[in-house]
Formats: sequence, structure tokens, C-alpha cells
Amino acid sequence: MNVGMLLSGGLDSAILLGYLLGQGHGVQPFYVRSHLAWEAEEFRAVERLLAAMAAPRLAELVVLEMPVADLYEGHWSVTGRDVPDARSPDSAVYLPGRNLLLLVKPAVWCRLHGIEWLALAVLGTNPFGDARPEFFADLESVVARATGGRVGLLRPFAQLDKRQVMDLGRRLPLGLTFCCLAPVDGLHCGRCNKCAERRQAFRSAGLADDTQYKHHLEKTR
Repeated sequence: MNVGMLLSGGLDSAILLGYLLGQGHGVQPFYVRSHLAWEAEEFRAVERLLAAMAAPRLAELVVLEMPVADLYEGHWSVTGRDVPDARSPDSAVYLPGRNLLLLVKPAVWCRLHGIEWLALAVLGTNPFGDARPEFFADLESVVARATGGRVGLLRPFAQLDKRQVMDLGRRLPLGLTFCCLAPVDGLHCGRCNKCAERRQAFRSAGLADDTQYKHHLEKTR
């Protein structure tokens, strides 16, 4: 089966790529460029991962543009200023409509190119409304009515937490991934919410974290 998937360059999406390939699927990766503050480094991680995980069933990356500066005007995700730090709650990193914006163009692309499934690495612990089953069911229905055909939204990790997902990725090149809201000189900043989450992910799975952080905090969470 051929499956489209959203590839962000982070831990969860890298593990999803490995999972789909391991299940024998042909994979069409998508990167949705929104011109957010961290995307230059994130995209480099996508390129590294695709090179390291190259396989006959892995198609060439499709990059789709979905700029959001006009929506998130002045927001930290666009400006790179005052980003949520390591001690901030997860709610601080919520971007309104994020999954909707990320999914619409890849779903239509899949429909136009005969791909019936689009996967994303949403975890069961995601607390936001656009990660709930009813959101994906509604979006599937909207896409079907808008395009004249169904594209199913796959969430293989929807019943898993971060540690369980990390366990699935033990043999993957997770050191090539990137998860930071405010990179400095090409490195993870070490101070933001996502860097704290990254540290905790490696720690909870008992995996060595070889990430180069610009700043090292004794305690994050």
C-alpha cells in the first residue's frame, strides 16, 4: 500500500517513517513549509533523515507551501522571540489550526495522485482538539466532499505515549532529528519547551541523547 506522510524532521515523524517502511508500505513524504522561525534547521533534518533512511519504497520528498505569517502575525512561532521555555506547559506551544493547515494540501495532493492514505505522527497524549478522533473523521469527510474521493488519515501512534513511540525507534538514526523552537547557530537551543521534551523523550526510553544543545540546563522538567 502507498501511504503519504507528514515528515517534520522531529522524533515522532522520523519514527513514523521507519514504522511505515518496516510495515512494507510505499511512502510518499511531505514537508509543509509554513515559514516558521525554526524551519530552516528542521528542513535540514528532513533531508538528513531521508538520506539516511533511503529505501526503494521511499519516494522523493514533496514540499508544499503553507505560509502562516499573515495568520500568526507577531506570534513567537514567526518572530522567534519569547518562545515557550523548558518550564512552560505544553499548552504554551499550541498553534491554532496547525493540524488543519498541515493536512489540507497533502490530503488534496494525495487525492490528485491516487494515494488513498495520509499518515501523521499524532500521539495519544496530545491534548489539543485538532488531535482528537472526531477532528480527523470530520476532516476526512470534508476532503471527500471537496475532492470527490476519500483520503484516509492514518494515526498509527494514536494509542501510544512518547516512551512507547521512542521504543519503536530504537534502531533508527534519531540523532539526525530536530526538535527546537529557537535554534542557535544550527544547534538545538537547549532552553525551549521542545528541547525539554526531547531530553525527556531520550531519558524515558533509556536512550543516549547525543544532541548538541547550545545551552545545557541542569534541570528541565
